[in-house]
Amino acid sequence: MNIFLIMLVSLFMAGYYMFFGPNTRVHEQETEYAVALSDLRSVAECAMAVHNAQINGYVFDDVCVDQNQIKSDFVCLDANLKPLSCEVVRGRKPDFSFIITTTGVLNPSDYNEMMEILEKDFSGAGTFGIFQDGIILSAGTSVKRQVPDAIRQKMEMQDGQLVYITQYDVPDTETEFTEPGADDIVCPMGTSKTYRFGRWQCSGNNMKVGCGGDMIWDSGLMQCIPDESRKPLCGSKQTAVMVDEVWECVNPFGERKCPSGFVARLNYDSLEWECVEEPSATKTESKCNLLSKRPVRGRSGATVRVSSTSCTDCEKMIVDENTCSAICVPDPEKLSSPRCYPGNVNECSGSSRAIYFGFPDTEYISNVPNVANVNVPLDSHHSQNRKFNCLDCGVGTVNILKSVYPYVAVCSGGRQ
Repeated sequence: MNIFLIMLVSLFMAGYYMFFGPNTRVHEQETEYAVALSDLRSVAECAMAVHNAQINGYVFDDVCVDQNQIKSDFVCLDANLKPLSCEVVRGRKPDFSFIITTTGVLNPSDYNEMMEILEKDFSGAGTFGIFQDGIILSAGTSVKRQVPDAIRQKMEMQDGQLVYITQYDVPDTETEFTEPGADDIVCPMGTSKTYRFGRWQCSGNNMKVGCGGDMIWDSGLMQCIPDESRKPLCGSKQTAVMVDEVWECVNPFGERKCPSGFVARLNYDSLEWECVEEPSATKTESKCNLLSKRPVRGRSGATVRVSSTSCTDCEKMIVDENTCSAICVPDPEKLSSPRCYPGNVNECSGSSRAIYFGFPDTEYISNVPNVANVNVPLDSHHSQNRKFNCLDCGVGTVNILKSVYPYVAVCSGGRQ
């Protein structure tokens, strides 16, 4: 009988140990811990996915976003850490610009596990941690990131939230070119036709310009002329000349002697003296002592400088002897001058490259007979600098039917 009782007790103890032993409890605890870590890791992964989507300009729409109360936004501050719009205003960007992503408030009992996850799986994420008492605690580093009050108020941050902050650069505002419409107006004398604010307007000609270098404004000639007061005292056998609107002392060729009817003149491109025909000998009689010059300009606007007294290095002046009015038109003979076209003209050739002139506007084009029946493009791919330029069609080719060398170049295929 005693032996039978002993056997029953032994069987009972063995069963109890089998079902309620320490090994079984440890296994259950390890499983629950792994599930908890997996849930917390999914919160961090979802926050990172939303943050990366905000950086790349698209929306990450997943059920985990609503489940974990995740939101992301742009926050910009000035130098005094005050909030302002994340835009380029008058050419000035915000001093500080951030992309900030926050989650819902975590359970304080999960802080340690979340810090372990951040340290193990997100150590290279930067400022990614738990917000507590105005700072962000990131795993794997002793640095505490202080959060400005403006950011906390904008994002309505609370202690216990998982916060991801990345600094970014506000992109520049793209310049948009608007082609003038078909409407036209006739402007009175002393004004010029200007396309501003989406319509044609008559604006007064502001002829006075700021002269650069060693130039000074002459109100009588209405142009910039060399300032003689800045002319330097040069050494022996040197001569003061204007180079790029600045006085410079150069060494002339003293032994240069020119034949009758010719005089020595400095070539500003090579800075060498050369013999040219005496201007007085070739001077033509003209009844126009004071020329009436039309304004030649680029696209007019508040910041465009209007200059009507000289042509560019790529232009020549044509005078109407009947009306004594002068205009500037492209001069292909000046293509070889580096002041007109700085590159090698021969390199801008072939099936995908061509030379063109930077016509400023339709009024200028109407004065050029070579392009009278040609559709001259005035777009962002064609410069309006009143010089010769090289158009590169890239993978496309030059449209021979629409192009007129060296005035107009148009691409067909690829870039238009």
